[in-house]
Amino acid sequence: MTEQAAPHISHPRVLVLGVCPGKPGEPPFRIMEIDGQVIGAARNVTDVLETAASYGITIHDMDDPDVVRWVGGGKYTWTLH
Repeated sequence: MTEQAAPHISHPRVLVLGVCPGKPGEPPFRIMEIDGQVIGAARNVTDVLETAASYGITIHDMDDPDVVRWVGGGKYTWTLH
């Protein structure tokens, strides 16, 4: 019998959820969580970086799943399809 290593499951501090429609006349947004708490809405990558920094989190690589998890689209997904 061969032992298999369990897959690595990251638990990043920053979670950016899927795109939500904005109110009429406002752009869509994505809900952002830090350490499991809903922080607010991000409308672009800059919002994610600035909000994370305000909580003491410096994001050097937006594609590192150990740092930030993108749900419902990656860092370039900011509109509804």
